[in-house]
Amino acid sequence: MLLASVFGFVLAYFLVLYGPQGLRPNNSKYKILDFVVNSIRSFPVIILIVAISPITRIIVGTSIGEKAAIFPLTLAATPFMARIIENSLKGVDRQLIEAARSFGASDFQIIMRVMVKESVPMIIAGTTLSTITFLSATTMAGAVGAGGIGAVALNYGYQSFNNTVLYTSVFLLFVMVLIIQWAGDWLYKKIV
Repeated sequence: MLLASVFGFVLAYFLVLYGPQGLRPNNSKYKILDFVVNSIRSFPVIILIVAISPITRIIVGTSIGEKAAIFPLTLAATPFMARIIENSLKGVDRQLIEAARSFGASDFQIIMRVMVKESVPMIIAGTTLSTITFLSATTMAGAVGAGGIGAVALNYGYQSFNNTVLYTSVFLLFVMVLIIQWAGDWLYKKIV
């Protein structure tokens, strides 16, 4: 999620910059970025992991295991984060943007010092949601040899007919979701 947040922020920056209501509207650049984001978001994570395994093998050196899951999971989460950050940035009051522009602020300054500053609570809420959503994706990655709780639940719980292991894994995931949501809510309240 850390990598997806960084790459998603960069994508969101350009989506906001070139969007129809952006700081420097450029329809052709926006449509290309929009198409890429929507294309990647349309793939279910488990299908994306399998579909890009040759690319993963070239980049990471293997298409099985923990290291091999990081690339497709980051690739899947990046456009999701980009949309959340883009929508948060687009929610900033246009009058603040115009005021910053009238003081001579550059596009970079407007996005970083006005839009990001104003939308931090929404970005935190969206990041919390994304983290929980992609926690489930990491458990699916366990099905292709990435290990983790998903692999334990699938291999030692479900396939071994061991309900204790299966439901313990589910309970641990439930606790992880609660912790992530609590941390996100706590950070949101601190900032607001």
